[in-house]
Amino acid sequence: MPETHYFSLQPSELAIFQAAANIYAGYVAAGQVTAENDDAMMKKAIEAAISIADQVEEIIQSDNEMA
Repeated sequence: MPETHYFSLQPSELAIFQAAANIYAGYVAAGQVTAENDDAMMKKAIEAAISIADQVEEIIQSDNEMA
């Protein structure tokens, strides 16, 4: 029987997850993911998603943030 995993991601974690999944899917579609590098490419996708989020946070001021 497969192991069951339960997750309760916060909204910001979910946003990073979705971005990382999209980036990883792009790597797969481009043929850049192999059996040998799949973990490294997944980590690369997560790091890219975090970097994008950091840059957006730095550049964009949300309605709830004070000037």
